[in-house]
Amino acid sequence: MSSPQPSSILPTYARSNLVFERGEGAWLITGDGRRVLDFGAGIAVNALGHAHPHLVEALTSQAQKVWHISNLYQNPEGERLAKRLTDATFADLVFFSNSGAEALEASIKMARKYHSANGQPERYRIITFEGAFHGRTLATIAAGGQKKYLDGFGPKVEGFDQVPFGDDAALKAAIGPETGAILIEPVQGEGGIRPVPTERLRALRQLCDDRGLLLVFDEVQTGVGRTGKLFAHEWAGISPDIMAVAKGIGGGFPMGACLATAEAAKGMTAGTHGTTFGGNPLAMAVGNAVLDVVLAPGFLEHVQQMGLLLKQRLAELKDRHPAVIAEIRGQALMVGIRTHIPNTDLAKAAENEDLLLITAGDNVVRLLPPLIIGEAEVAEAVGRIDRACQKLEDEMRQPLKGAAE
Repeated sequence: MSSPQPSSILPTYARSNLVFERGEGAWLITGDGRRVLDFGAGIAVNALGHAHPHLVEALTSQAQKVWHISNLYQNPEGERLAKRLTDATFADLVFFSNSGAEALEASIKMARKYHSANGQPERYRIITFEGAFHGRTLATIAAGGQKKYLDGFGPKVEGFDQVPFGDDAALKAAIGPETGAILIEPVQGEGGIRPVPTERLRALRQLCDDRGLLLVFDEVQTGVGRTGKLFAHEWAGISPDIMAVAKGIGGGFPMGACLATAEAAKGMTAGTHGTTFGGNPLAMAVGNAVLDVVLAPGFLEHVQQMGLLLKQRLAELKDRHPAVIAEIRGQALMVGIRTHIPNTDLAKAAENEDLLLITAGDNVVRLLPPLIIGEAEVAEAVGRIDRACQKLEDEMRQPLKGAAE
C-alpha cells in the first residue's frame, strides 16, 4: 500500500483517520459503509443531527436566491432571526458573527465600550474563571487563561483577571476600580462539563448589580437547547447583560451571535464594530430553521427527558465499571464522564466501538449528542460505552495475569 500524501493543511489538529462521506440524524457513514454513532455532534454544533430535512430545505432554498450581500444593506432574514432571539430571551439587540470566538470578541468589546460610554474608560478589566474556554483569538485565549493555549503567542492581551472556579472570596477580592464585567460559562464545556451551581449564578447577578458590573455569559456550548432550556442560565432564573452564542444556533452552518440589553449595548454605535460575513443570508436562513425546531412545543422537554435517561444509564455503567468511570456530571444532553484512566483511552475505545465522544479538561470525556436523539440511540451509545469499558478493564487485568503466571 502506498503511503498517504502529506497534507497541505496546517497541522494544528491531531485528526482521527476517520473519513465521513455523509450523515443521517445521529449517525455518520464512511465511504466503505461503516456507521458511526455521533455523540460529539461536531463539538455540540450539529444540534439537530446530520442532514436534518428542515435545515437542508432552508439552506438550499436560500442558496437559490442570494448568498451574500454584506451588512451595508437590509437583511430581512437577519431581522427576523434577531427578533425571534430577542423575543425568546432577555436581550434587546443582536450582533451576528461567524463563530463563538467572534461572538466573545464582540461581547468583550461591548463590555468595555459600555463603561467608556458612561465616562469610565478605566473600567475595562474582566474577571474570568480557571478552567474556562472562550475561543482561540488573542483576546479570548487571554480570557480563558489556560497556559497551553497562551504559550508562544507573545504578551498576553491585557484586561483579564482570572480567579479559581467556585472561589467566592477570590472573586470578590479581584474586583477593583478598573473592573467592568464578569465573564462565565454557566457550564464549563472544555473545562470538563463543570456546571456552575444555580445559587452561585444568582449570587453573581447580585454581585454585578451591587458593584455596577456587567454580567457576560458564554453560552456558545450550552445554548440553543443543549441543557434542556433554550439557554442554560434560564435554570437559575436570572439574566446576563451580554451573552455570546454560537455552535447549535447554526445547526452545523458557521454562525455566532452576541445578544445584549439595550443598556449594555449603548456604546456600540455605527462604526464601532463590524463583520464582512456575519449575518449573511445563508446563515440567517439556517438559524431561523433551527429555531423552528428547537422552539417547537415539546422539543426542550424531549431534551430534558433524554438527558435524564442518558445520565441514569451512565450511572449504572459507573457502578459496573468502577475502575474506569469515576463520576458522571452535566446537565441534559451536555454530559461528562470523568475517568480514572486517561480520558483519551476511553474516547479511543469508544471510537473502536463506532461511537464518537470528545475529550475535555479534568480528565473528562464529553457526550454532546444531537438533541434529536431518542431512546434507541441512548441505549445504543450506552451499550457501546459498556463494551469499551469492559475491554479497557480486560486490558488492565492482562499484566496482572502475566505476573501471576
